[in-house]
Amino acid sequence: MPIPQVKLEIFTPPEIIDALIERLSEIGACRIGAYTHVSSYAKVAGTWMPEAGSSPYAGKIGELSRAEEYKLEVRCPREKVPLAVEIIRRIHPYEEPAIHIVPLLNHEFGVS
Repeated sequence: MPIPQVKLEIFTPPEIIDALIERLSEIGACRIGAYTHVSSYAKVAGTWMPEAGSSPYAGKIGELSRAEEYKLEVRCPREKVPLAVEIIRRIHPYEEPAIHIVPLLNHEFGVS
């Protein structure tokens, strides 16, 4: 079964949400029907522990860190995913941004 669209879940500090939405919209993501720049985001709590050899955006090597961040969710045409991931990594301040790529079955059920 072909999967024409995916949902990108991107965990990010709030200060880059607008830039991510704008750049992803420019490549055709963040679109539903005749609407562009479509996204949702919610405040979440994150944890991480940087290991030796890492360059953390926040936190200290060997210490468990906790912070507030946001989960940004947008739709993306499957063929644009490699470019979307490249854009996210270019803009995102985290050394290893958490990006989830979730297949969408909306087309199978007639949902935009």
